Amino acid sequence: MFFLCAWRAILKLLIWIFSEKNFELQLALTYQMQWSLHTDSKKPKMALFVSKYNHCLYDLLSRFNSRELPVEIPFILSNHPNLKYVADQFDIPYHHVPFSRENREACEKQQIALLEDYKVDFIVLARYMQIVSSNLINLYPDKIINIHHSFLPAFAGAKPYHAAFERGVKIIGATSHYVTEELDAGPIIEQDVTTVSHIHSISDFISKGRDLEKIVLSRAVKLHVHRKTMVYNNKTVIFS
Repeated sequence: MFFLCAWRAILKLLIWIFSEKNFELQLALTYQMQWSLHTDSKKPKMALFVSKYNHCLYDLLSRFNSRELPVEIPFILSNHPNLKYVADQFDIPYHHVPFSRENREACEKQQIALLEDYKVDFIVLARYMQIVSSNLINLYPDKIINIHHSFLPAFAGAKPYHAAFERGVKIIGATSHYVTEELDAGPIIEQDVTTVSHIHSISDFISKGRDLEKIVLSRAVKLHVHRKTMVYNNKTVIFS
């Protein structure tokens, strides 16, 4: 009986200490902290942006379907119509928003309107082959996750596997990072590598690289969803 009463008293004390009001009074105001309180009961809304490659999209949707990713996916957005069949398989709305130099501003407004209508919490670029505008980045600071098909900062650009092949590298990799206005230079969330050798062709590089992309992106999304990342000075602190 004594231990039961003691545990109840400790529990009440912890609730008082960590209640929003007391936390704000005791710590947040004193140290001028920006803070928020989140529970597992509310699943964040994740919008998926894609182009024509389907490997990262399929991987994330499979993990979502098996409840490995505790998120809601209100829609998939693409600048091409090609992957609508994938969205249909998982019964998720698919929005085709084509981009060109002439309609870029109108398309960005359409993107932002969709994100606001669905109250999206963060965005994942699952091989979305368009440069994200500063307007969108400013609306979602440290909330846009990209996957880059190389071990940054090496071999950046459109064809990193070809460049890596020409150099005769012995490892290739993938990098997931938060999107900033500086292209492919945002805070890195997750990275991984695999070995290659002279016996591998460019197609082997691409195949092995795509496997890495799926794994690295899903890890980064999980870390973000579980609030294990903290951005500081264009770097991330990862709480594992």
